[in-house]
Amino acid sequence: MPYYVYILLCKDGSYYTGHAKNVKHRLEQHKKGQGARYTRMHKPAKTVYVEEFNSRSDAMKREREIKSFSHSKKQRLVNV
Repeated sequence: MPYYVYILLCKDGSYYTGHAKNVKHRLEQHKKGQGARYTRMHKPAKTVYVEEFNSRSDAMKREREIKSFSHSKKQRLVNV
């Protein structure tokens, strides 16, 4: 089963990066306040980027890589 890395655009213009098996379900969890602490403080607006991986470990590696990006580098990734 594939895993996905996703980037959410939050209502304050910030980005949140995570990984999940089901991105749509995970976004709903974030919106209900059942996601990460960050998205409880910075309400998510929509999913702006999704990348698919064959394994959880590959998705987690990519998630860590994206989380290290600056805001402007995340914007460039999202706008590709």
